[in-house]
Amino acid sequence: MDTSNLSPADLSHALLVAVLMHNGGSLDLPREAFALDALGGPDGAWHAVGMEPQQDGTIRISVRVRPDVDGAGISTY
Repeated sequence: MDTSNLSPADLSHALLVAVLMHNGGSLDLPREAFALDALGGPDGAWHAVGMEPQQDGTIRISVRVRPDVDGAGISTY
């Protein structure tokens, strides 16, 4: 999938759908998963997501510190 043309909102949506579909279409999370410190940093900004292709053909999705830039801060590999 070419993600270079996706907006940050569309990319976030695509990642969520991919995780859900990989887990059978749904995933139960504890209420604490939505705590403010779990979703963002002390400055009030949402955490960012990283996508890294792996040598075995999978893609690693991980939480990252949001870059200190204007705009979405999207970069491609």
